[in-house]
Amino acid sequence: MKRYQDIIGRINYGLFLAVVALLPFPQILLRLACVLWIISWYLELRWISKPKSLRENPVAIPILLFGLWFAWKVLSVCWAPDYNAWAWQMERYMTFALIIPIGLWGVNEHYDWKLAGKVLVISCVVAIPLYFIWMALLFPHPEWVPYLHLTEEWTHHAKWSTFLMDNISHFKHRLFLCSIELFGIVMAFQVFRKKWALLIPAVAIMFLSIPMTGSRQSILTCAALGVVGILYLLPRKQRLRYGVGIVLLGMVLGGGLLKMHPRMREFNLRAITEMREMSYEHDIRFNIWGAALQHPKDYIAYGLGAGQSKAYLAERFNDVHFDYYVYKQYHPHNQYLEETMEIGLAGMLLFVLAWLSIPLCTKGQARKTAMLFTTLFMLSMMTDCMFGKFDGIALWAVGLLFILLQTNAERDEQTARDTETH
Repeated sequence: MKRYQDIIGRINYGLFLAVVALLPFPQILLRLACVLWIISWYLELRWISKPKSLRENPVAIPILLFGLWFAWKVLSVCWAPDYNAWAWQMERYMTFALIIPIGLWGVNEHYDWKLAGKVLVISCVVAIPLYFIWMALLFPHPEWVPYLHLTEEWTHHAKWSTFLMDNISHFKHRLFLCSIELFGIVMAFQVFRKKWALLIPAVAIMFLSIPMTGSRQSILTCAALGVVGILYLLPRKQRLRYGVGIVLLGMVLGGGLLKMHPRMREFNLRAITEMREMSYEHDIRFNIWGAALQHPKDYIAYGLGAGQSKAYLAERFNDVHFDYYVYKQYHPHNQYLEETMEIGLAGMLLFVLAWLSIPLCTKGQARKTAMLFTTLFMLSMMTDCMFGKFDGIALWAVGLLFILLQTNAERDEQTARDTETH
């Protein structure tokens, strides 16, 4: 039995590395690897082990808070008007529910966060040229477009930059790809700390991929991660002294890069409650948020129920004759807004608390990773529903496991030092 569990344990770890490696690639490959990884974990019978105490498992409290948030989603069936929409969202979040025991009970001794970090960095670096090569192969063949179910505008771009930025989301949503690349940068600094010959080219490739993919939110997130990273490099006594200046510098650099970005021509900042006709020059998200915020009293107390936000938005779009928006079935494009609409303000605050608890429950080097990961995710959720796609759930699971493994490694190193001292 022990030999069998060891074999399954090694397979489980190998599948986890496959999940990490496939994070930057199309969702269908990632989904298959993640399902196999979860199955192998359950085959290893990890649930029969005694769960670790909260002190031994730094992500236990965040996991439990996420579990409460998910339970609230499930409970919303009691007042959700459309049971099919509720069931669809619960099916989409099924992987999330299955990953919760992994975070609570932990993983086997084969897991090595540094090796997994190296796999992520290599995969992030390799993914970027592969995407561009794939697009270069498609560019001269517009006749392939109908078979890929893409729009006709795909063939009418004169500039390579516009072509790449506007269409990379057909293969991998630009915000998810950039978020994974940014997490790859975080891991690169962790696992290649003193290997500058490897660190500099890897970070350069991943960093340059962000403006090329055209995610404005990711540019701001990148600046924010840089600010948080620099603050953590400073001694504690100097963080407050230089903190304000570093934050202001990050805002200036981020705003400058954003202003020069080609996609800023689509951006027209107005009050988000002002509804406008769809136009290429206007940002669609502001119209969506404006529609959602027209009547907040409809959902602020306890929400509309899981999966009900799309139908509610469709009604608001119909009110102002935004037929194209109804046809596209737009979701809120903001995780906080979606949570407020579906489970009310209290449910959204529980969701935020779950995220904030991740760095609060960790120590040492793992806390730095937790702070950067939480910053990355919470900023990215401002312009998209990161849990609305499988990519976001997989990145969430991988990030939490990295933090757990890093904490365990630091604890083992401390125990070894204490043993040698005595």
